Amino acid sequence: MIFDAFTRLVAFRYLRPRRQEGFVSVIAIFSFLGICLGVAALIVTMSVMNGFADELLGQIMGLGGDITVTTPQGRIGDVEALAGKLARLPGIVGVRPVVEGQVLASARGAAGAAVRGLSESALKALHLTPASGPDLGDDAVLVGSRLAYALGLQPGDRITLTTPSIEGNVIRVARTRSFTVAGVISNGLPERNTGDLFMTLAAAQSYFGMPGAVTGLDLFVREPYRVQNYERDLRAALGNGFLVSDWQDNNAALFDALRVERTVMFVILSLIVLVAAFNIISSMIMLVKDKGQDIAILRTMGATRGMILRIFMLSGASIGVVGTLAGFVLGVACAANIKGIQEVTEMVFGPGAISAGLEFFSRVPARIDPVEVGAVLVMAFGLSFLATVYPSWRAARLDPVEALRYE
Repeated sequence: MIFDAFTRLVAFRYLRPRRQEGFVSVIAIFSFLGICLGVAALIVTMSVMNGFADELLGQIMGLGGDITVTTPQGRIGDVEALAGKLARLPGIVGVRPVVEGQVLASARGAAGAAVRGLSESALKALHLTPASGPDLGDDAVLVGSRLAYALGLQPGDRITLTTPSIEGNVIRVARTRSFTVAGVISNGLPERNTGDLFMTLAAAQSYFGMPGAVTGLDLFVREPYRVQNYERDLRAALGNGFLVSDWQDNNAALFDALRVERTVMFVILSLIVLVAAFNIISSMIMLVKDKGQDIAILRTMGATRGMILRIFMLSGASIGVVGTLAGFVLGVACAANIKGIQEVTEMVFGPGAISAGLEFFSRVPARIDPVEVGAVLVMAFGLSFLATVYPSWRAARLDPVEALRYE
């Protein structure tokens, strides 16, 4: 065993300093608190950023799939057979047909809009104004809030959609049809989907002249953040003639920025733990200087340099290990109870103190990632042990004769 009973006895004795060693004790306490708070801050910050990324991902992908399958021709036939085939692939948890197209929408004004035809269950899951679910039929559409504002639309109004009829590469007669506004979509993200129109899949197939066909399939996977893992099997099952894209391709800039921000925050907050590790080095150097006579006596009694090295490594590392474990407990507890912390904060500073201006976040979200927590713990443990190497080496190299010469 690396740390035998004698090593543990002396090391833990040095962690209980006498009155004249009070300054060393103060530095050790601040080292413990620094590592504890640094680890806790890292866990809470990374968990909250994961939660915000998940919420944002949910808002962005609320109307689309994790993976989208289309064709260069913009038309997929035999939908049921293809959807059933893809649904049986490992990791695919849902397949949803969709019809998309561009139209000119007119009411009290005119504006271009994108139409999405979805199943009724998908449409009823949207954020609607009023909150009660509308009666959706072939004559009903849902209007994004930005488009509704531009055209002055309210539920119950009529809207006219116009799109050209294309046969091959020739534009024929424009297709025009009026619909009733069944609801207004307001998802809190004004740049996402709120300028679109939504109708049932059957209505979109009828309007765009695509009976029994769709423009694409939205696929939902078990692990959206590892969406690339599913694309190889998907492409093999589809064969040639299909185009495959995922949410990361469509929102690469946004989520690359989030990834960089998480990395930068991890590095910055790690400096807290690094500073605490330097405090451990300072306290251990002072402890070695103060215990010079004790070290000399132990050496004359038969203690080897390796034993002295292990004594001071165990003594210093204990501060970091206990601080890291305390920070782990504190950080996980705070991240798991972030809703209560938000409520207390809003009681002190007023409603909206944390999430003001973020209408699409009704609460501060948090998701504890075991991998990230493990990385934080490994980093903190590693710095704690590294901080003890130099002071312990100095203690082991101490010459007993020099230490006792003036005693």
